[in-house]
Amino acid sequence: MKKFYEYFCRAEAILCGAGFIGLVVLVFGSAILRFFRMSMAWNIDLAMLLLAWSSFLGADIAWRSGQLIGIDLVTRHFPKKVQKAIMLMVYTIILATTVIICIYGIRLSWTERLRTFQSLPIPYSLVNLSLVVATFSMSISTVGKIKACIVHFNSDDSENMPAENAVEAQ
Repeated sequence: MKKFYEYFCRAEAILCGAGFIGLVVLVFGSAILRFFRMSMAWNIDLAMLLLAWSSFLGADIAWRSGQLIGIDLVTRHFPKKVQKAIMLMVYTIILATTVIICIYGIRLSWTERLRTFQSLPIPYSLVNLSLVVATFSMSISTVGKIKACIVHFNSDDSENMPAENAVEAQ
């Protein structure tokens, strides 16, 4: 299971990077074509699709690796056990939020399945599915962080557990 998760994380990073490169190419190409008074409407729709997938998958990658912003102005002065208890509580809230967003994202994707892009014959629900996939992946990452936090709860040396511990704990 650990190997599968590592492959999934690697595939997610590759897809996110490829989507971002594709997004840049499409937007830059569209700008160049507009300069020559040529318009390709499908560029914008495809760029919007790539933006949604790249940004949501990138958010999961940032969350998993501990690169999201965190404010510990008050909690850094608390005892280590209290800090870890607060961190566990925050992770639990994040897990509940990602599960709720994933469930409602599935519902939204289902209701949007018949709607298509203006210039592309693909369903608009593909944009909504990016939210579902990313929040599902974030839920898995959060479960790993919760597990690592519980495993290292009594140790004093893991003030800020690195993101690698969360992956290793799974």
